[in-house]
Amino acid sequence: MTDILNIESEPIFEDRIVKIESHTYNPYANTTLGYSDEIRMPIQTQDLYTLQCESYLYLEGNIIAQATAENVAVTLGSNCVAFMFDEIRYELDGVEIDRNKNVGITSMLKNYVSLSSDKIACIKNAAWDTINAHSTDGYSNFCIPLNILLGFCEDYRRIVIIARHELILIRSYSDSSLRGSSALEPKVELFKIQWRMPH
Repeated sequence: MTDILNIESEPIFEDRIVKIESHTYNPYANTTLGYSDEIRMPIQTQDLYTLQCESYLYLEGNIIAQATAENVAVTLGSNCVAFMFDEIRYELDGVEIDRNKNVGITSMLKNYVSLSSDKIACIKNAAWDTINAHSTDGYSNFCIPLNILLGFCEDYRRIVIIARHELILIRSYSDSSLRGSSALEPKVELFKIQWRMPH
């Protein structure tokens, strides 16, 4: 009881966690990133302290118009990266923790309601607002925080220790994320997808 009332002693500071590093995890080596493909990204090491609420996806891709037309352009729509996937699952030690089907629609509805204007300004590179989102030759890259796609990553804001993580993405069967003339037969070709997790 006397220790609790001893307010003149020096304060005790917790300084065991001195830095946070982000590590990159790639899909399995033989994974293809085409339409309707399943993309699995595991974190095999189990002795890590991971902070999944701050993790994000990094994507690189190219917009390809298979036909040509004058004065017609193809652009990315709002929240286009989420529309590139039909389903996202998050598994922890082989148990499904969170699942999101129709990722584009559900994330757009959830984020329109829950995000503040400050947060929306912070996620411009997550393809939320796609004004000038790609270069003139069609190449683009995006960083999408998982907390705008999955409710678990938004709600659980603590570290997870001694667990095997796996993120499973199922690519959509079409490019509904593109705006413009369908006469151009546009498609999005992904050539890199990574999961970056803070430790």
